[in-house]
This record gives sequence, C-alpha cells and structure tokens, in this order.
Amino acid sequence: MNVVFENLLFNGVFLAMAGAAMAALAGIGSAIGIGIAGQAAAGVISEDPKKFGQTLVLQALPGTQGIYGLLIAFLIMTKIDLLSGNPIDITMAQGAYIFASAVPIGLVGIFSAIAQGKSSAASIMLISKRPEELAKGMVYPAMVETYAVLALLISFLMLNGVSV
Repeated sequence: MNVVFENLLFNGVFLAMAGAAMAALAGIGSAIGIGIAGQAAAGVISEDPKKFGQTLVLQALPGTQGIYGLLIAFLIMTKIDLLSGNPIDITMAQGAYIFASAVPIGLVGIFSAIAQGKSSAASIMLISKRPEELAKGMVYPAMVETYAVLALLISFLMLNGVSV
C-alpha cells in the first residue's frame, strides 16, 4: 500500500472522523423506526383523519436516536476542530478512543429506534381504537427511549474523557 495513502487513512483524525460517522448511524435506526410507525399511522388516518395529530406524535418518537447520534457526531467534530477545516493533530490512540466513544450511541441508536418504531406502531393501533389513551400509548415507546438516552450518556461521558 502507498505510504501517502496509509498516512491519510491510518491516523488519529481519520479514526475520530470514522467515530463521527459511527455515531451518525443512529439515523438509520430512526429512519426505519419512523417508517414503521408511519405505516401504522397511515392506516389509522385512512380510517379517521382526525387522529393525525395523535399519530404524528407517536411516529416522531423514534426520530430522537438520530438526533442523539447527530449530537455526538457534532461534538466529535468540534473536539477535533474539524469544522474549521483544519483539524488538530491527534494520535492514533486518541482517535481510537474517540471512535470507541461513538459506538454506544451508533449501535444502540440503530436497534432502539427500530424497536421504538415497532412500539410506536403498536401504540398507534391502540389510539385507533381508544384515542383517549394517547398518554398510555406514549409510555411504551418511552420505555425504549430510556436505553437510547443511556447510550447517549455513555457516549457523551466517554467522549469527554478523551483529552486532545
């Protein structure tokens, strides 16, 4: 492999940027979860268009994981000063630590958003029959949200523990 190419790819900044990309993968789960809930919501709306607001709230819930991933990605890019166009020089170890800090929200974000989308779809079915039970229906997807918030916290604490 070309030495110049190796120096471009295998350095701390590249690993940190890969970490930002890893964190942003949570958006995949959010897109899938919102899609699942949206399918259920469209079915309910086809029967009763007045339930649009209630279904929209439940459909939006799986989108938070994407926001959490974006937040960690932005914090990583800020930490290495990537947004200035002139990132600081960090070691391979620092880059690896930064990458590792993105793994919790990246992975948990994918899977929890999909699970939350399924839970939201079930809650949408609940309000299709009992619209007065929206608050109860929101509890089920909120329980899944707990684990996304924990992953966000782990990633945030790990990232803050890396000195550059």
